[in-house]
Amino acid sequence: MAAPARAGRAPPAPADLDARPVELRSGSGSTIRGWLARGHPGAGAVLLLHGIGASAAEMAGRARFLAAAGYSVLAIDFRGHGASGSAQTTYGGLESRDARAAVEWLRAALPGERIGVIGISMGGAAALLGPAPLKVDALVLESVYPTIDAAIRNRARAWLGPLGALLAPLVERLMLPRQGVRAADLRPVDRIGDQVAPLLVLAGAADPYTPPSESRELYRNARGPKALWEVPGAGHVDLHAFAPAEYERRVGGFLDRRLRTQTALAPVGAAPLAAGPTPVAPLAAATGTP
Repeated sequence: MAAPARAGRAPPAPADLDARPVELRSGSGSTIRGWLARGHPGAGAVLLLHGIGASAAEMAGRARFLAAAGYSVLAIDFRGHGASGSAQTTYGGLESRDARAAVEWLRAALPGERIGVIGISMGGAAALLGPAPLKVDALVLESVYPTIDAAIRNRARAWLGPLGALLAPLVERLMLPRQGVRAADLRPVDRIGDQVAPLLVLAGAADPYTPPSESRELYRNARGPKALWEVPGAGHVDLHAFAPAEYERRVGGFLDRRLRTQTALAPVGAAPLAAGPTPVAPLAAATGTP
């Protein structure tokens, strides 16, 4: 794993990717830094959004598989993370402006390319929150909380047991005002229905922080083409690292159908899934195919 990047310098890209540093200004007030690896024309571009306390470095495995399949890949450090300087984390609130700025930057840098987003935990929340839905062509959400209330309660219970669940409301009342955000503004479950892009929801079947029932709630509230994959045995972990072959098959197939144009080169390594709804029993395996 790459060493943590210092604020003011671009985060290090994986050494085996031909990537260049990127710097953009976000509506959050922060300068957002990252890196772009260009792919094949017509293959599409994918924005990688990390979770809380992480950085673009944690997205390296996904970046490699996407780059090998021909996609252009943009990975950024959110405000207050990695190389993007110090700022209060807002659990996807202001980070949604970073995500929007990155999508707009991609559209300007790669005109005509279709754009997908993979958002992990807080990164997925950032892809849903904000004043309007992100204008993208495909969206992958991994282990995304439905409401900040649930996120705090689940973590408090996991760390402190039954006492944690009792303390969670107090923690929320003390914590959120310090970050400058309101619980009412941190409800991805209320915003997912506004997104019309095809959606793939991923969840760890043993995730104590974002239980599968919460991912199913997000899935139910989505209105566009959608699919759900619950990864057997996985907790709140890097789902690509946990089940790399199946992750690349499912996510690669989903992106392949939605991002590639007819002029693009054939995908490398990612076998697309069959089109059309294909419910699979049990639910822990998959639901739907957008």
